[in-house]
Amino acid sequence: MSVVQRLGAGWLLDHLSFISRCGYETQGSLAHPPRGALHPRDPAARATACASGDDPAPGDAVELEGGRGKTRYVFREEFFDVFKPHIEAAAPERLCQGGSNGSPTDTVLWFVYFHCLFILQKRKRKCVFNQGELDALEYHTKIRELIWEGTLHLVQEGLKSGVLHCTTTKLGCSKNVVPGHIGCGLAELCERAKQFPAINDSDREAIRAIDDETFISEQDLHSCVIENTSSCAKMIVLKGQKYLVPPRSSFLLSDISCLQPLLNYKKKYDVIVMDPPWENKSVKRSNRYGYLSSWQIKQIPVSALAAPNCLVVTWVTNRQKHLRFVKDELYPHWSVKTLAEWHWVKITRSGEFVFPLDSSHKKPYEVLVLGRVQGSVEEALRKSEEVLPIPDHKLIVSVPCSLHSHKPPLTEVLAEFVKPDAERLELFARNLQPGWTSWGNEVLKFQHIDYFTVLQDE
Repeated sequence: MSVVQRLGAGWLLDHLSFISRCGYETQGSLAHPPRGALHPRDPAARATACASGDDPAPGDAVELEGGRGKTRYVFREEFFDVFKPHIEAAAPERLCQGGSNGSPTDTVLWFVYFHCLFILQKRKRKCVFNQGELDALEYHTKIRELIWEGTLHLVQEGLKSGVLHCTTTKLGCSKNVVPGHIGCGLAELCERAKQFPAINDSDREAIRAIDDETFISEQDLHSCVIENTSSCAKMIVLKGQKYLVPPRSSFLLSDISCLQPLLNYKKKYDVIVMDPPWENKSVKRSNRYGYLSSWQIKQIPVSALAAPNCLVVTWVTNRQKHLRFVKDELYPHWSVKTLAEWHWVKITRSGEFVFPLDSSHKKPYEVLVLGRVQGSVEEALRKSEEVLPIPDHKLIVSVPCSLHSHKPPLTEVLAEFVKPDAERLELFARNLQPGWTSWGNEVLKFQHIDYFTVLQDE
């Protein structure tokens, strides 16, 4: 279970517990093919491996886990060891101390002063606020008390139950070391896949199942949806790198130019969650990952993927430009009616905001915009009888993962708002979940074996 506390304000989640209970237990699955040879019986795969210099040495053999016992994996706990805020808040703004001593007006005045000082010192420009900053300040002022009060109540319940610990015993620990260069360059592989010979849709398999005897070629990986229909995890190897696939999950590794395999899958989804790579100055400067323009995001064929009355959830950065785009352009373009805005609030394991709530640098929250695909009135009425209406201004409070863009799970949070047998799809995913179809050019990123540790061998 990921939900550990449920109040009127929202939910307190345990993200780490959710991952560890996803069923990452392998049993007799293929684990160790030779480096660079995903499918030794596939001539095209062998040719690609030889051309890249990754041809296995003579005598290398395919190793199966079939003769071994079960191996259980859990996500590494240190990725959730967020014991102290990234920036310390002033004493009156600390949740563990029981609430804000200042009035909302005092807090806003303090925020304006701090923001002006920050801009004058760092940017040294004549105009203190640009329009984007004014819009952000106005939005923050509207939702500040809602986030403060709701988070306070959820944190208090978390402290009472022992899920959170208001202690300083580990505050002096060193910063977590996140392994770098994990994986085999998934986005680059998606680019290379465009060079594969074209396959007629009539000849192409829409689905490829993972089993204990069949390798999956690199071309298969990019041209059809890969399924693990079993009740245990499977391990696949891509360019010598191992990735865990949770039970009852499916995925497509491709970029936005190669979505046809997902459409060939011929599923209609009752829930579509997406975390688009929004364009911003930080992304442009860092060149850490690619981004899409607003026009490109609008080209995603949501209408072709969505079932009637589909619930659409979009993660949005704290730029008001992006929030307005989703509500005023993107959702209407997809015939989606905006119903609610929720907020993911990031806290430490002791219950503090990871950034001060009124920080001008970064906010401790992110926005989710929820809407439903609009269809016929009769269909909407029939569907609405099966699920609860979407409430506005709910909070999802959790300790964030230290890995960039590893979002909290929404399965249990959304369960009461969709039918029990709902088909679920995540777009721009970087990890897999049981019961979900996932798509993205880094869809296996956080499934890499190095992010996990072996809990037990039987």
